[in-house]
Formats: sequence, C-alpha cells, structure tokens
Amino acid sequence: MNQNPHSVAPPKLRIVRVEAVLPHETGDPQRSRPLMERLRQAEYFTNPPVVADVDRDRYVLMDGANRHHSLKMLGFQHILVQIADYETDSVELGVWQHIIADWDAQRLLALLKAIPDIELSPGLCADALAQVILRDGPEYSVTAKVDSLAQRNLTLSQVVESYHSNATLYRTPLTDPAMIWSTFPSSVALVIFPLYQPKDIIKAALQNAFLPPGVSRHIIHGRALNLNYSMARLRSALPLAAKNDELQQWLRERFAERSVRYYAEATYQFDE
Repeated sequence: MNQNPHSVAPPKLRIVRVEAVLPHETGDPQRSRPLMERLRQAEYFTNPPVVADVDRDRYVLMDGANRHHSLKMLGFQHILVQIADYETDSVELGVWQHIIADWDAQRLLALLKAIPDIELSPGLCADALAQVILRDGPEYSVTAKVDSLAQRNLTLSQVVESYHSNATLYRTPLTDPAMIWSTFPSSVALVIFPLYQPKDIIKAALQNAFLPPGVSRHIIHGRALNLNYSMARLRSALPLAAKNDELQQWLRERFAERSVRYYAEATYQFDE
C-alpha cells in the first residue's frame, strides 16, 4: 500500500490506565524479563505500545505486549499508548512465521505428537492450526477438534510452547523455505500460521483467549517511535486527565520545535 506523506495524520497518543489495556496474546518471559529491568532504570519511555480503541476505557493491545506487561509488573498505574484504528488503512494485520533453529527436528515432532487432542498429518492442510515444514523435506499439518476460540488458541499455545523453551526461535514474515534455510543455516523447521482477522484479535483479548506470543503481526503506518517521554511523568501521582493535558502540551511543543519527522519508506533496522 502506498502512503501519501501529506495524508498521514499525526499519531494519536494518549495516557491510559494500565488495567484498561487488554492483551490478545500471552507474554514472552524471554523478552519481558530483561525489558523490565531496562524500564526500571529508564529515564524515558521510548516506543509506546499500539492499541485499538474498543469501547469506553478499554483498549485491545495490537503490539507491545511485553512493554505493557513489564510496566504492569513494575507497578505503573498508567501507560502511554498510540491508538490506531482497524477500520482504516493505517493498520495491516498479518502473522509472523516461526523459524526453529539449533534443535532436533525429530524431537520437535515427538513433542508435537504428545500434545493431547491434536493430529499431526503429512501434507499441508489449508484449515490447520499450523503447518510445519522440516528442513529435510517432510511437511505436516497440525489440526485439532476444538469447540471455541479459547480451546483453539490454548491448543495453538501448546504447539508453540513445545519448541519455544527448547530451541532458538526467530520470527519472520518470509514463507519461502528455501530462502529461510539459506538465511538461517542452523534452522531445522519452519512453522506457518493462518491469517487472522481484526475480529479474532479483539475476541481473543475480550475473552482472555490468548494467542501464543509472536504470532500476530501488526504493521502500523505512521507509527510513533523514539518518543523519549519522561518516565517520571508516567510515574507521577497526577490524575489521568492532568497527565494527558501535560502530554498534549508536550506534543505541541515537539511539533512546534520541528523535532518530529515522518518517514514514508519501509526500512531495515540493524540495531534491534
């Protein structure tokens, strides 16, 4: 999708109650533990999580689950978020594929087969919970008889957990196995997930039927990055309305100083 830089509205930033932000996926302890320590010592809040405004004082978390979880565990009452709208072309919803590396493919298959109520079938099935492609060639579909969204997402979480804590896991938008094998020499398998709709993400959050971490992928056009907003302001005991007044004044000053720049091009960052 082509974006006209003159048509992209400034990011909608707001400070909201931490408890009002509803995740749609489980947290990733491997990512949130070191992040929590960095946030504990940070002077500035850099990249706000992105949320969808569902109804009065409730927001579904699109991206930033570990930042939200970390601030919640640190005792923050409020969090700075960017509000985006599923109904506009500023949000694209896709999925991450999982590259499993530094492990044994046969051990992976054994753990998948041990999960209750799932079936691991040869070949790729379009309505599978996930598709597993091994580096040495065999392809499998993971299917399960489930009656609800909660059961489906719980089963999918068990699939991801079977390798998440045992292997090196890389997320990728790529689906071409040949490209993945050459780019990731230690990879042993590729796990491909089905596409989701915004309603699936919203229902997962509202029903506490969480997806596993690192599956949904939200692309936000006009995303606010490197904000560097004072952590002390977020921690302060000011009422929420007063904090938002401060935020809006701070934003007006940033724009007046021309310290906000919009980049329309897609980029690769090598400092993650």
